[in-house]
Amino acid sequence: MIWRLSGALLRALLMAALVVTPALILSGPGEDTGQFVILIALMAGVLTFLEYRAAWPVVVEFRDAPPFNRIRFVALFATVTALALIFRGDETPSTLTRLLVFVGTRVSGFLDFPYSPVRLVAITLTDMVDPRTLEQARVAAGLSYLVSILMLVALAGAMWRRGWPLTREGFNVWVNLPVFDPAAGGDLVRRVDRDAQVNLILGFLLPFIIPAVVRMVAGAVDFALLASPQALIWVVAAWAFLPASLLMRGMALMRLAHLIAAQRRREAGDGALGHV
Repeated sequence: MIWRLSGALLRALLMAALVVTPALILSGPGEDTGQFVILIALMAGVLTFLEYRAAWPVVVEFRDAPPFNRIRFVALFATVTALALIFRGDETPSTLTRLLVFVGTRVSGFLDFPYSPVRLVAITLTDMVDPRTLEQARVAAGLSYLVSILMLVALAGAMWRRGWPLTREGFNVWVNLPVFDPAAGGDLVRRVDRDAQVNLILGFLLPFIIPAVVRMVAGAVDFALLASPQALIWVVAAWAFLPASLLMRGMALMRLAHLIAAQRRREAGDGALGHV
């Protein structure tokens, strides 16, 4: 009970810190970070605390299968912090901000080819922000996609080196996939594998779909908000993080389907009744 409570509290504080970090970096010490940002941070912290405080699962997947959610959190935290430092470098440049701009510029240049996500980011924002902000967004997009790639590599490494998601306690499908009903009907392996393929396809297509959707609604929606560095940070971070998160989920589900199928083959070979 104490460990669950302390763990939930720590995760809530970390989630709240994630939300306010860009505002704190950009506003500088002693300046108001904004009541709206504080409200969102409190809501994120409370929801996280309630989710991890509960004995039974609610919505967070792979809750008891580390390091899946830890990899995602670290990647998102690193992304928004790095992007905030890039934008802050305009006013108060430092060695760290110059290094991040250098890395982001090199990565965005490498990824800036026809129909690439970085090129689509630049094309989409061309008429919405000024040239200086557009260049910063291009650098931010390159850095964001680099972190997303590292996030996928980290999960692949956990699967290969540690045999994720298997642990000494095993893998509880109900706890770690609360929105997935194993008893809904149909073959479990085929359903998990189908969901994995859907997530992989969406994760691959989303970086190309989002710019098209933004351009389609550009005439009906006022995107002047993107001139704000904080808003642009979250837009670019989500642009890279959401597809990578879907790819991670697809990889995890495909791994789970493979493990269930392997377990069934072993039990069939032993003459045992199939059991998940």
